[in-house]
Amino acid sequence: MSDTAKPGGEIRSILATDCGSTTTKAILIEKTAEGYRLKVRGEAPTTVEAPFDDVTVGVLNAVTECQEMAGRRLVGEDGKIVVPQQGDTGVDLYLSTSSAGGGLQMLVAGVVRNMTAESAERAALGAGAIVMDVLASNDKRQPHEQISRIRHLRPDMILLSGGVDGGTTSHVAALAELVSAADPKPRLGASYQLPVVFAGNIGAREAVADALSDKTALSIVDNLRPTLDEENLDPARDQIHDLFMEHVMAQAPGYDKLKSWTSAPVMPTPGAVGNIIQTIAEQRGINVLGVDIGGATTDVFSVFSGQFNRTVSANLGMSYSVSNVLASTGLANVLRWVPFDIDEGELRNRIKNKMVRPTTIPSMVRDLQVEQAIAREALRLSLIQHKEFATELKGVRKTRDISEAFKQSGSGNTLVKMMQLDLLVGSGGVLSHAPRRIQAALMLVDAFEPEGVTTLAVDSIFMMPQLGVLATVLPQAATEVFERDCLILLGSCVAPVGTTKRGTPLARISVTLPEGTREFDLQAGALEALPLAPGRRARTRIEPARTVDVGAGPGTAVEDELEGGEGGLIFDGRGRPLVIPEDAAERVAAIQRWTGNLDLYPAAAAAVGA
Repeated sequence: MSDTAKPGGEIRSILATDCGSTTTKAILIEKTAEGYRLKVRGEAPTTVEAPFDDVTVGVLNAVTECQEMAGRRLVGEDGKIVVPQQGDTGVDLYLSTSSAGGGLQMLVAGVVRNMTAESAERAALGAGAIVMDVLASNDKRQPHEQISRIRHLRPDMILLSGGVDGGTTSHVAALAELVSAADPKPRLGASYQLPVVFAGNIGAREAVADALSDKTALSIVDNLRPTLDEENLDPARDQIHDLFMEHVMAQAPGYDKLKSWTSAPVMPTPGAVGNIIQTIAEQRGINVLGVDIGGATTDVFSVFSGQFNRTVSANLGMSYSVSNVLASTGLANVLRWVPFDIDEGELRNRIKNKMVRPTTIPSMVRDLQVEQAIAREALRLSLIQHKEFATELKGVRKTRDISEAFKQSGSGNTLVKMMQLDLLVGSGGVLSHAPRRIQAALMLVDAFEPEGVTTLAVDSIFMMPQLGVLATVLPQAATEVFERDCLILLGSCVAPVGTTKRGTPLARISVTLPEGTREFDLQAGALEALPLAPGRRARTRIEPARTVDVGAGPGTAVEDELEGGEGGLIFDGRGRPLVIPEDAAERVAAIQRWTGNLDLYPAAAAAVGA
């Protein structure tokens, strides 16, 4: 790569691709007088399967679409992407992410479920993995059951942890013996040994090596839980990432060719999304919560007080996993979001039809409303899981005994505090492609229940993976494109927390809009919206009742400039936790009133997509 393509030189153009399991997406970014901006976007089917068996075919097809729309050549006569840019041909940087082949599937193991095993799970998820199972000495399964589980899962990689440095080694050695007895085989590629990363007690390294070095591709890194009140996840995460690139992603046909084209290492798609979320939080000094809801899984990312966490709800999705959503939440919880009377049997049939025909999209407004009701539950359950996982370390600065350490209870207090959330970002088809942006806004509000004042946004065309890998090379360029071309601002949500006497308003609202000042009382149970276009800001004063909090403490007024968006300003007085009437008739009436106030499904848009 020449000097013009290096981060220190002038980068005139950037091409980035994301090789998904079904679709490969390409974006072309160019430097303009106002900074880096998205020029064009293209996509094509991913080609890891027969008859092509080469991921770069799909890459070139997507890039060729960009080439045609941009009106200049990006691919040379030799069939390769031209790097660096030569005149009007090629680009200065070519980057890529990939989840072709189903992504990284890992098994993690630790001595204590809610200590070292939980830290190992956090490290694996942070590296972009789907955690298939967590084994622990105290998970109540017999050794033969754990061995059988390891053999059955056939993960891409195993992360083995356990014990603080200087502590006992016997439990760690026993876990290594379990893995050795299982003699696990990798899911992809029979020609290499299964990668195992050991990130546990340094005193157990010799015992682990004796048990596993002959049967697995063993790597040893620093302990991820060196002391009881310290986590050191980066060495394990980095090693997982490197091994994923070397052993797992390399099994995708054509990956070596793709790797030879890129200006920086290929990143796993989920890791790249997490990277852009972290970059935005760091550069803007804010707390961010992001969610990507797909057909099979839902990923949640968060940065609170500078601490990043990611979780994968592997069975909560909108097509292949839609029946799992119903099984996990129950029919009643889905029904409470549907704004019309529907028979339970009919609702089940609609959900099963979606599972059988996962690529179909709603053709009628009622179909859309049912799909968005299911999405609310998938999002809600994913956030619950994320909150339970994104916690302070259990036992930090606390007196504890061995009985507490081996309890099966959860870890410390959650780091995800909705009153402190600044930006909530949604991605995935059901959010990004909702016929009306206000529908996406209300799905996020209903599912995540933000508190106080929160800005809402969606990823317009799901380019966060490409921007995530770009952030590792040119963070400023990634931020500029993310804010100007990727994010679509939905507006701001004001949600007072607390209760008042019946008939007494939750808060007095004063909003200075371009056409004048609007003042009103936000009543308990009400959901209101005021239009405020994207790019506009409105000076707002919120005076809560004595027992109600909007971020500054009970009864304390807040003045802020609220961000406008496609959905305007949303004022949610329905309470936290959100209160929905249990009586069917009252529920339908309440939801119809709320959706009517926000103009979610207007008569003019009776045909979905109008």
